[in-house]
Amino acid sequence: MPPASQAARRTAVDVSALLERGRTLATPVLRAAVDRLAPPMDTVAAYHFGWIDAQGRPADGDGGKAVRPALAMLSAEVTGATPETGVPGAVAVELVHNFSLLHDDLMDGDEQRRHRDTVWKVHGPAQAILVGDALFALANEVLLELGTVEAGRATRRLTAASRSLIDGQAQDISYEHRDRVSVEECLEMEGNKTGALLACASSIGAVLGGADDRTADALEKYGYHLGLAFQAVDDLLGIWGDPGATGKQTWSDLRQRKKSLPVVAALAADGPAARRLGEILAADARSSDFANFSEEEFAARAALIEEAGGREWTAEEARRQHTIAIEALDAVDMPDRVREQFTALADFVVVRKR
Repeated sequence: MPPASQAARRTAVDVSALLERGRTLATPVLRAAVDRLAPPMDTVAAYHFGWIDAQGRPADGDGGKAVRPALAMLSAEVTGATPETGVPGAVAVELVHNFSLLHDDLMDGDEQRRHRDTVWKVHGPAQAILVGDALFALANEVLLELGTVEAGRATRRLTAASRSLIDGQAQDISYEHRDRVSVEECLEMEGNKTGALLACASSIGAVLGGADDRTADALEKYGYHLGLAFQAVDDLLGIWGDPGATGKQTWSDLRQRKKSLPVVAALAADGPAARRLGEILAADARSSDFANFSEEEFAARAALIEEAGGREWTAEEARRQHTIAIEALDAVDMPDRVREQFTALADFVVVRKR
């Protein structure tokens, strides 16, 4: 968590209102983009976004935290532009993010997201793949249809971030089949998988508003390290999170044999808990009965990770990355109000339960 003195200075920022602004401005444009999809992809996507239920009836589902749209619109204000200038960037980033979620859920075998069955579970793997691909294509359309030089620059940054995101998912999958992964490899993977798109979200509105590359690069640095902090918190929640808040199973990352930061940090530690954990996880990889493990068996693995120091190391890493993100803002000339909102969003990412 940020120091108390800093947090006290940030209480004037209403983060929930900032997130809601992003959601309110982006959603109509996002819906219009999804409406372009051919049936049944349009309704499958609408289900994924929580706009309808599995039977096609209107629903008011949980659309996620909306951090990325909030960042995209806030970054537009760095240039003196209105938040609306960042809306196409916000929508494009959300489309790419949700493309990755649709594919990740299928690849990871996740049956629940945001307290509902995932798309592949309801509509089948083929639709999850097709709709994900369609959202990716829409993201580029939304930007390029602006027809401006700034839109072209924004699209280049989005496609580079998308490639990094895909690289990160490939690394994540490959690590599941390895006995050991270094902390450096894990951070590289998470920087690709989460940091790259948050970096893009933090700069894309500014690019659309005419910011130069130096400003955009500094905002990307903020977003990249914010992404690493975000993922470190996600990794903690993936093991110790409350299923009622996260919408996922208990010990969800352990069930998927994910080499997340707490696991990797625990294995890298010296001591009996780390050694015992390594022995158990190596045996798990060879087990044909892993899917039938009990709650107690996963709880025992989580306890060893904590005993070896993986939980505390990851919490500290989240705080460290948060600090680097805030310091990156020093290189950008922006209104004090906008700087305070960037800082408050960073605080929100590190202090959350879902």
